[in-house]
Amino acid sequence: MSRFTPLVAALATTLLLGACAASAPASRANAGAVQVDVPAVAHPAGETPQWWYRSGAARAAGSGAMDGRAKNVILFLGDGMSLTTVAAARIFEGQRNGNPGEENLLSWERFPATAFSKTYNTDSQTPDSAGTMTAITTGVKTHMGAIGVSAGSRSDCADSLGKGLLTWLQLADSAGMATGVVTTARLTHATPAATYAHSPERNWESDADLPEAAKAAGCKDIAQQLLDTSRYGRGPLVALGGGRAQFTNVEETDPEYDDKVGLRLDGRSLVGEWKQAHPQGAYVWNAKQLQAAANAPAILGLFEPDHMRYEIERKDDPSGEPSLAELTKAAIANLSRHQEGYVLMVEGARIDHANHSGNAYRALSDTVALSDAVRAAAEATSDQDTLIIVTADHSHTLNFVGYPARGNPILGKVKDKGGEDGAGALDLARDGLGLPYTTLSYANGPGFTGATNQQPAGPKAYPHNPSSFDPAKGRPDLTHVDTEHPDYMQEALVPMKSESHGGEDVGIWARGPGSKAVRGTMEQNAIYHMIVQATPRLRQRLCDAGTCDAKGVPVELPAPKAFERKDAGN
Repeated sequence: MSRFTPLVAALATTLLLGACAASAPASRANAGAVQVDVPAVAHPAGETPQWWYRSGAARAAGSGAMDGRAKNVILFLGDGMSLTTVAAARIFEGQRNGNPGEENLLSWERFPATAFSKTYNTDSQTPDSAGTMTAITTGVKTHMGAIGVSAGSRSDCADSLGKGLLTWLQLADSAGMATGVVTTARLTHATPAATYAHSPERNWESDADLPEAAKAAGCKDIAQQLLDTSRYGRGPLVALGGGRAQFTNVEETDPEYDDKVGLRLDGRSLVGEWKQAHPQGAYVWNAKQLQAAANAPAILGLFEPDHMRYEIERKDDPSGEPSLAELTKAAIANLSRHQEGYVLMVEGARIDHANHSGNAYRALSDTVALSDAVRAAAEATSDQDTLIIVTADHSHTLNFVGYPARGNPILGKVKDKGGEDGAGALDLARDGLGLPYTTLSYANGPGFTGATNQQPAGPKAYPHNPSSFDPAKGRPDLTHVDTEHPDYMQEALVPMKSESHGGEDVGIWARGPGSKAVRGTMEQNAIYHMIVQATPRLRQRLCDAGTCDAKGVPVELPAPKAFERKDAGN
């Protein structure tokens, strides 16, 4: 047996060295980790707002977020930007630049830190934008449809009044930092609203949407809450997006479209009220005005009565509409003048809308527009003092299928060399009926090929918002159909007026101070804690309010009232 001893010793040494080598990166990754105890609870019954807040704090602190020294934070949110949407947009951009496409990377895919986010709401496996963004902005998961309040009933205003949650935008305002919100949706839509508003129902965007019972109980519409949020400090110094109609009344004619008026029934002009509150500020509604407002101390930009245009349609705006990259650059230029630092949320909102419409072209082109905005932000900031996080609120049902050959147009029909075996010549791939099919499709939505009350049987063209469907009689022959046309709608298996969200994880990408904590698979509400723990000014403000433990980790759910200005009215 003695002749085997050297071999055993060598094997033991090899295993020991291997174990040390394997553990070294983990040890470096966990440098600065702080342990926070979280009580075990029954799921979902024990998931109180305080439990969500503490568990998110534990995840961030345990990953080393407390080591962060960020002066500024920019969160980019690709609404509905599933991992499939990211992969397809990566190829779409590469092919648009004349390359095969697969080798391409979107701007944020070059960031050093990556993770996955679990997106479910407290009451739904597949979430919506309101509940998910509330998790990101407050550190607490909540119900589908909730804006800035903990879980309850969507229709119960009275119950929600005691469930308001402090957002990191309001926290930053209270801490003396500059704040901003940018979106291609209405400024009152779910994602931007979750940075400043508190409502159990995301659809209460203007007073015309607010039920009388909710008004009587004390709830306010989301648009007026944008102005009211200045009680934490100065309010957003930059607010750019769509949704003019929510801020103007029915007596006000839209400045861009003579046939449109505002939606408000209470007679209030919130644009006028904002101007009064910011006498040196600039209200803008087109690209030239935005450029002219470069030196204004505060900017309110409302570029459409409803959502802003898709990137492909922006050129058709009669008055000129800024791109998401231009909005982002304008916001950073304004906020970076404040030496105390800033936080900024930028949403590529219409990725989600295009996916709901079953139109991959618009979803991918708006994802590329978000990539341009992230690139602009990265070029305008330093990774030494600015934490940039890119993520999505939820997924969609977009599929990337078949065995298309390298460089095959991502919006085209699948061409392969005989499928997985690859034994033939390059040609159109065919399904079991002998018909060609596209690389991209949707699991459900208005691209269903049966006849509807709006379009005949066969391939559908954007826009298509049917209210009734007939059964499909087999698949259409796409041989001579231009599936790369911007208005082509990918086939959908299940007929639905609007394609649905998906429930799988979405990506998180990050660079800058504190970004090393972004790794693994995390609950979505931990993103909030990554931000506040990695930003000393935010963390200190929470500790000053008595929400931190002995290690300086903010673990107690903050009461919004405690962060309002002392001179703020009720």
